[in-house]
Amino acid sequence: MSEISPRAEVSPKAKIGENCKIYPFAYIEDDVVIGDDCIVFPFTSILNGTRMGKGNKVFQGAVLGALPQDFNFLGEDSQLIIGDNNIIRENVVVNRATHKGSSTVIGNKNFLMEGAHISHDTKVGDNCVLGYGTKIAGDCIIGNGVIFSSSVIENAKTRVGDYSMIQAGTAFSKDVPPYIIAGGKPVTYGGPNTTMMNVYNIDKKIQKHIANAYRLVFHGQTSIFDAVIQITEQVPDSAEIRNIVSFIKATKLGIISKM
Repeated sequence: MSEISPRAEVSPKAKIGENCKIYPFAYIEDDVVIGDDCIVFPFTSILNGTRMGKGNKVFQGAVLGALPQDFNFLGEDSQLIIGDNNIIRENVVVNRATHKGSSTVIGNKNFLMEGAHISHDTKVGDNCVLGYGTKIAGDCIIGNGVIFSSSVIENAKTRVGDYSMIQAGTAFSKDVPPYIIAGGKPVTYGGPNTTMMNVYNIDKKIQKHIANAYRLVFHGQTSIFDAVIQITEQVPDSAEIRNIVSFIKATKLGIISKM
């Protein structure tokens, strides 16, 4: 049995799971699904099109499923899909997608700190941290285990690879490959993210291979795509090296610059 305050505005059409707690002055619209064991704190708005999994905590002032801030939006029935065990802190805003059949997606075990904003059609993986005031534009893709420090701005249609870290105050308009640190004005490569690779138990030998791969990409005297060929020829194969190669090959906007 869920505990729903009589002072909360919860549509009878909304689907609320078991063992949830919804505090006074929360606002939940008709076309909303909330999984088991979720906590919705006061003054939170969960709007039409939101689908939330289990064990999420949504703090005061958050707005989930907000209408997309996109001039292409024509009022279509799109969605925001949120996984399990996320912490969504105060004043976070997440927009649903622009077009019918499309979704903004947040995975599992993410921590969205106060004032973060995720725009329409963006996809966020698992175990990510979005620092205070971080703003993610529309149509972005963020991998697993990514950390954004405070006040990061990710511009539209960019990608961030697994286990990378973006330093505080950074704004970027090109892709950030996996396993690295990026920061500065303008944004540049700051070396392999050994801290997060250790957290996720990436073998030390593979970490050295990753460092060698990025020496070819960021410190070589060839083009990025020639560097990718060199990686495949010179660096021992692993899932992580294949991830780097496929990420760079798939870039449409280019990757961030050398130091």
